[in-house]
Amino acid sequence: MPPTSLGTAPGGTTPADDTGPTPKRSATPRDPFFDNAKFLAIVLVVVGHSWEALRDDNRVLAAGYLLLYAFHMPAFTLISGYFSRSFRHEPRQIKRLVSSVLVPYAVFEIALNAFRAWADGEELKISLLHPWYLTWFLMALFVWRLTAPLWQLVRHPILLSTAIAALASIDPGIGPDLGLQRVLQFLPFFVLGLKMRPEHFALLRERRVRIAAGPVLVGGALVAYWAVLRMNPDWFYRRDAAQDLDAPWWAGVSMTVGMLVCSLVLSFAFLALVPGRRTWFTALGAGTLYAYLLHGFLAKGAHFWGWYDNDFSRTALGAVTISALAAALAVALTTAPVRHVFRYVMEPRLDWLFHEPARPSDAPHTPGGSEPSTSARRRDGEQSPL
Repeated sequence: MPPTSLGTAPGGTTPADDTGPTPKRSATPRDPFFDNAKFLAIVLVVVGHSWEALRDDNRVLAAGYLLLYAFHMPAFTLISGYFSRSFRHEPRQIKRLVSSVLVPYAVFEIALNAFRAWADGEELKISLLHPWYLTWFLMALFVWRLTAPLWQLVRHPILLSTAIAALASIDPGIGPDLGLQRVLQFLPFFVLGLKMRPEHFALLRERRVRIAAGPVLVGGALVAYWAVLRMNPDWFYRRDAAQDLDAPWWAGVSMTVGMLVCSLVLSFAFLALVPGRRTWFTALGAGTLYAYLLHGFLAKGAHFWGWYDNDFSRTALGAVTISALAAALAVALTTAPVRHVFRYVMEPRLDWLFHEPARPSDAPHTPGGSEPSTSARRRDGEQSPL
């Protein structure tokens, strides 16, 4: 895929690239590469959740589970950073951030907790400050995007964000509020995405990189198979400090750096294998937020209702069947009918809540300055990574 193609963001916008002009919206179709990557990643997320109840009895599934958790959310976070490159706290960007991230977070935080109380017979407890299950990523994205301009200004942002993640991993005092432990431990992936350019993704499309990607993932699978009996998989959730995992504080620093390198290598290998052309699932890549949030009800319901409590689920055929059903669910939840039904929750129009931003002609004139073009104001920064 040529570098110019990789510069086009899903949704017809172009990630901010200060080295050149931004094409007009009508001239920039969705880039199939990123839609393909998001779709394939969300399928892996849903399939990975279907393995959670099976991995204790199956070392192969446990290794696959470990492998997926090593890179699928880091890859999403990397793409999130890339599509946040032009976030500059403009009114339209703040409005979009609230409507497409904060509102779905609040709605699904309440809905998932209500579902848990109903399905599992628990007392209903809802706190918007404590993300449960899937919603942590939306809260993290909200915080990351608000801080995006800062990371564009500081020196050595990747090194600094890695240091922050390492410090977070050794501080058990960071509680569940706002999912802050995950926000900080996944932060380096977001910052790296912020600093990436179209030419970096173009490198992944080179033939030699694509050839190497397969062996890298196979090698990762073999390491995961070895590590299953030797490593606590909770490290890859990045939601706990080292002491919470019965490890010494210094292990948090070494594991943060080690897992960062491991996850980046596997994420890049995954992205290298993503097709850059349009495929049958390219259009479904626009609906991955729907699959991400909606599948949680069935994923948790399967545990609450004991769907895995049978001998068939523990067989090889059962594991394959469950995996196939999970993949099919992911596909179904990204389709247009599902998006049509839930669009008012996922992408609500909040014109009633916000003042109309001042038009450029109403803004005070700055001597020596010029008004940004319409195309420049339509840069990325409001595109959802999911």
